[in-house]
Amino acid sequence: MSKSLIDNIDKDRLPQHVAIIMDGNGRWAKARGEDRSAGHREGVVSVRKVVEAAAAIHLNYLTVYTFSMENWHRPDEEVQALMALLVTAIHRETPDLMKNNIRLLAIGDLERLLEPVRLTLEECIRQTSFNTGTTLVLALSYSSRWEISNAARLLASETVAGRITPEQITEDVFARCLTTDGMPDPDLLIRTGGEKRISNFLLWQLSYTELYFTDTYWPDFKEEEFYKAILYYQQRERRFGKTSEQLN
Repeated sequence: MSKSLIDNIDKDRLPQHVAIIMDGNGRWAKARGEDRSAGHREGVVSVRKVVEAAAAIHLNYLTVYTFSMENWHRPDEEVQALMALLVTAIHRETPDLMKNNIRLLAIGDLERLLEPVRLTLEECIRQTSFNTGTTLVLALSYSSRWEISNAARLLASETVAGRITPEQITEDVFARCLTTDGMPDPDLLIRTGGEKRISNFLLWQLSYTELYFTDTYWPDFKEEEFYKAILYYQQRERRFGKTSEQLN
């Protein structure tokens, strides 16, 4: 049996939060002459494997870009299939989340989700709410521009109501109005599928995040690919605007 890359990871230098743009399901299926839904189904397997890998190294937060607001514009047949797959996957994976002590959260405009998805999601979140291991965050019906605009509207309403003054609106105050309130910003962003863009994902939160792009399609991205990305992160020097000399 070949040695796993997990053995090379420095457990004292782990990122607190890893975010993933899971791309390439459709192209993976097309390359095999299969329907796009086959890629989405295999993509669910990759989610399970990567969540287990994150739990194995005791990662605090893992956020996966599951369904964007822009995805609502895809063909209705594909959207319906994705929604059905989400219900099935969340229901099926809940016992494993409990077994692995994983807490589930979700961010995005969840009111737009079809009722069966929303109710299944809410029940899984409730069941796992007391788990203390890795927190898995599903970005569903999510758009970063929507999130930032929503925060701005909230603060504008608070200002008009006299509960806050414009001078009191700091970066920290603004961040508390985002859907990720209470979570650390991602230290590492992984994007699979060969594309090199952010796609309206966590734009505020990714200000100082390390970016890792891979040509591997998401259905082929399993534990060892995830560990490879963690090792890449551990080779980076994170300066946050400072010089190397200041850090040393």
